[in-house]
Amino acid sequence: MTRSKSFVLAIDQGTTGTTALVLDRRGAVRGRGYAELPQHFPKPGWVEHDPDEIWASVLAAVPRALAAAKVRRDQVAAIGVTNQRETVVLWDRRTGEPVGNAIVWQDRRTSERCEQLKRRAAATIRQATGLVCDPYFSGTKLEWALAHNARARRLARAGRLAFGTVDSWLVWKLTGGAVHATDPTNASRTMLFGLRSRRWERPLLARFGVPMSVLPEVRASSGDFGVTRGVRGLADGVPVAGVAGDQQAALFGQGCVKPGQSKQTYGTGCFLLLHTGARPVVSRAGLLTTIACGPRGEAAYALEGSVFIGGAAIQWLRDGLGILSKASESESLARSVPDTGGVVLVPAFVGLGAPWWRSDVRGALTGLTRGTTRAHVARAALESLAFQTCDLAEAMERDAGARLRALQVDGGATANDFLMQTQADLLGVPVRRPRVVETTALGAGLLAGLATRFWSSPRELEHARRLDREFKPRRPAAWRRAEMKRWHEALGMLLG
Repeated sequence: MTRSKSFVLAIDQGTTGTTALVLDRRGAVRGRGYAELPQHFPKPGWVEHDPDEIWASVLAAVPRALAAAKVRRDQVAAIGVTNQRETVVLWDRRTGEPVGNAIVWQDRRTSERCEQLKRRAAATIRQATGLVCDPYFSGTKLEWALAHNARARRLARAGRLAFGTVDSWLVWKLTGGAVHATDPTNASRTMLFGLRSRRWERPLLARFGVPMSVLPEVRASSGDFGVTRGVRGLADGVPVAGVAGDQQAALFGQGCVKPGQSKQTYGTGCFLLLHTGARPVVSRAGLLTTIACGPRGEAAYALEGSVFIGGAAIQWLRDGLGILSKASESESLARSVPDTGGVVLVPAFVGLGAPWWRSDVRGALTGLTRGTTRAHVARAALESLAFQTCDLAEAMERDAGARLRALQVDGGATANDFLMQTQADLLGVPVRRPRVVETTALGAGLLAGLATRFWSSPRELEHARRLDREFKPRRPAAWRRAEMKRWHEALGMLLG
């Protein structure tokens, strides 16, 4: 590794946009670039992305990050990629052209199919993959695409169809079509990959009608994913050396690489992960078992709780209701009232994730009175993130048999001090925010740097994981119980 190549580029392709970070040898962020990504909603419950728009957002974010860092493209030593998981992308191997829009993880078009699977194969799928039968995961999305897209079927028969989650699509584009690969963390979210075997499971492929020929090769999260070729704004030959799904990347970025360590990411959704080490733990409380990374990026396991609507609830206040001009206004608006005035928002806009797994329910705003204002609704929306996180934490404590002692947090919504304090108060444990809250991108960059020996050992990564602030609980246990009761009463109206 020449000293002139002194930076790692991390690409975080998310649901609503792409972030690129430039990291120096101390793991500090030297530059940041961002580009928004449009979402498409062709029918109620359907959520899609244009794969070309995904790639365009990457091509926009990367040069902005390099320019902000004042870094030349020939100074990039390695690239790490992290991504929105479960989203299904199909493309033609020969031309590289997408075959229809990507079906996003939030999409619920396969709800009926998943209900069938729950009755017929839930235990089999859970045992093999660690997942529940829910439209969230890739398997039924891919099955649907193959059934409804005639061009995809023709290409599959000809051996020309490629499937991937977003990481695979980006690796393909970054390497000029030379590499079709994914990593175990993303593969474990497809409902097609064996949790213990760590390979594509032929019985599951047969169940979903998926040809083995369409699948990507599974490579180590911190390892060789080829080199760049023909990418605007980047030099050729830069190793793509780190790949992980966004939540596992954030877990690694937070330094949660040993059993018992946990983190919560507040993004479009909210995701709580607990590292369980070298053995998978089967949840009895409605959580998922998934593949994560150990200290050097090697495959390990975690328990995960997934909330489908987190920060997206704040975006809804802005874009759907128009009561915010920008998301950051939610904090001051929430603080302008002493409480929600009895208002509770249950943001089940696309159903409920863990620990409920109810794709059939939809959102509700309860407790409205003539005195309800937009401030009450804004406060209720922020509280909904904290309430849902508490449900995940309770389920995780039951599975792990241990009390949560503190919560590491990351993601854009952690900049909201009101939310962080509310979370600490409701959980009754400290909430710890790192200096770099974009730990999803950070984790991908660290994985790439380890693979290329940009950093020689995990010990060198600690500087990048420093703490910014700790929020300590201020409310008594009786207040916490009363607030959670209020939340569960509103939730019970939907669950029946």
